[in-house]
Amino acid sequence: MVALPLGPHRHRLTKYHQTFTTGEALNHLGNLRFTQSNRRPSPTDPNVMVTTKIATTFSMVAPMARSLCNKFLSARLVESVEGKSEFTTSDSIWQLAPKGIKLLESFAHRNGVQERHVFDVIESNRNRMNLLVLEREPEQDALSHDRETVLVIFRRFAGIEGPNVVQKDSPNSDSESILEGNGNVGVRMHRDRKVANKYHQYTFSAKSAVDWLMNCCTLVDPREADEICNLFLENNFIKMVHEEKPRDNNTPANAKNAVARGVIFKITEDGQRAAKWIPDRRGNTPNGREKSPGGIRDSNTNRMMIIVNTPSLRLMFKEFLRETHCEENLIFYLEVKDFLGRWSYALRKQKSVEGPPLDTVRETLAAAYDLYNAFLAPGSPCELNIDHTLRNALVSRMTRFELPDTELTPTVREVINLYDQAQNSVFKLMASDSVPKFLRDPNYHQALMEYNAKTGGGEPHMPLTAGRNGVVA
Repeated sequence: MVALPLGPHRHRLTKYHQTFTTGEALNHLGNLRFTQSNRRPSPTDPNVMVTTKIATTFSMVAPMARSLCNKFLSARLVESVEGKSEFTTSDSIWQLAPKGIKLLESFAHRNGVQERHVFDVIESNRNRMNLLVLEREPEQDALSHDRETVLVIFRRFAGIEGPNVVQKDSPNSDSESILEGNGNVGVRMHRDRKVANKYHQYTFSAKSAVDWLMNCCTLVDPREADEICNLFLENNFIKMVHEEKPRDNNTPANAKNAVARGVIFKITEDGQRAAKWIPDRRGNTPNGREKSPGGIRDSNTNRMMIIVNTPSLRLMFKEFLRETHCEENLIFYLEVKDFLGRWSYALRKQKSVEGPPLDTVRETLAAAYDLYNAFLAPGSPCELNIDHTLRNALVSRMTRFELPDTELTPTVREVINLYDQAQNSVFKLMASDSVPKFLRDPNYHQALMEYNAKTGGGEPHMPLTAGRNGVVA
């Protein structure tokens, strides 16, 4: 999308701005070129900034390009202005979907993209999606299945402020599900629907569920939407009330191919409690402050450690940081964690006392430059606030060019040490500044209280909410 020029295209009597055709997309994928600019101090004069441009080129044959475009369409990154379902005719007109715009915005911010057409799309009124960035397992890239993470997703899916009920004069909830979805309201549903001579409350079709999940979450395949619906079923948040094409009697109830089977779901009573539409079984919600068992020191540093190691809390904390415009701190922490982990794995895998092979060392150094140019270089797109002495040490090390092979491994070891310090610095900043604000934010207070209540009887945990006077230790 950065290389593809977006412009006006006419369909019938309407002109659509910031669009592209199938032919334009295939031509650009056939000879793709992306140029990234990096600014760094001159190796001879640190007071002079030098801009270097890195051009990446990639080409693919037309069938592969067409298949990739259809993958973009399936992932809801792009959409047709004509109602097309495939990239077939060369003059078909397409535009970025709200989900695609939000991801392009994140990419542009991370890489310092300055192209005018990208800026125009990001600043348009179509950039309205409050995208739910889902947690994934680092090794397999699989979705996190723990109940607390599923609960966070379900609350957004059902509607934080209550059910998104279809009005009586609305023609069809399924056809409008895409048009109204922006991540701030839940899936469209009927307050009362008659199914098999019985009325059910808060029902919705499998198509509406998949549409919402694909449009409002960072899913890339409809099968992942089926997977999340299955997790909702397993946790008794939703229940099937109708299938147009019934399953075999030996097949357990699940959401696989639910759209094709014409499944109708409803929000269960447990689901309504989970979504906070109705009180819990005790008639209230957890209140007050938990005491920390096991003699663990009640500190924001320990709270921060729990947050970054708990998928559901990390998901909520990331959303909070995005709202307060400092998400780059957590992104940097997690990316450096992965960076350091890959180097540690390379050291364990390599039995030679000389260290990992040069190819691995070069890849590690390239990844370090990528992090440096995004987060640490003066004037970088996501420049972080770290200790001045540490920043100078990083600048001094990362601006050395043309290293001989004999110096690569010692250089990487020094860089690893500097990034470990930078990660620790950012961790302390989040613990001292962001965590107290996160714990006091009313939008997350209830979920954190529930986390305390559910973990209080098990493993030693750290209270994650403020006391009654709002003070966080």
